[in-house]
Amino acid sequence: MSTHVLMLLCVLALLHAGYSAYEYLSRLKALGLPQEGLPKDIAIEVLVGALFGIVGAALYGLPLKQISWASEMRQHKIDEMDARIGFASYTHRGRNLFSKAQKE
Repeated sequence: MSTHVLMLLCVLALLHAGYSAYEYLSRLKALGLPQEGLPKDIAIEVLVGALFGIVGAALYGLPLKQISWASEMRQHKIDEMDARIGFASYTHRGRNLFSKAQKE
């Protein structure tokens, strides 16, 4: 329940900060003043909203599952694990293409 509240606070804080920034910049434009940076309270509101969102998203997820070699081997047989070839040799014709050809 608390994660939903944190996410709601995040959305509300970010929407309010966006609206406040829009109103602030439109007021400066209407007065013909040069556009400067945003006020500190809007920047703080964005940071707090982002922090609420990060914490809410981190707590919203499911608990992590234990990963171990034993749990993986319960699902697979040893024949499936060692079915790959041990060494792959990739030969190409590059040395023949770029070497000087012997004329007969």
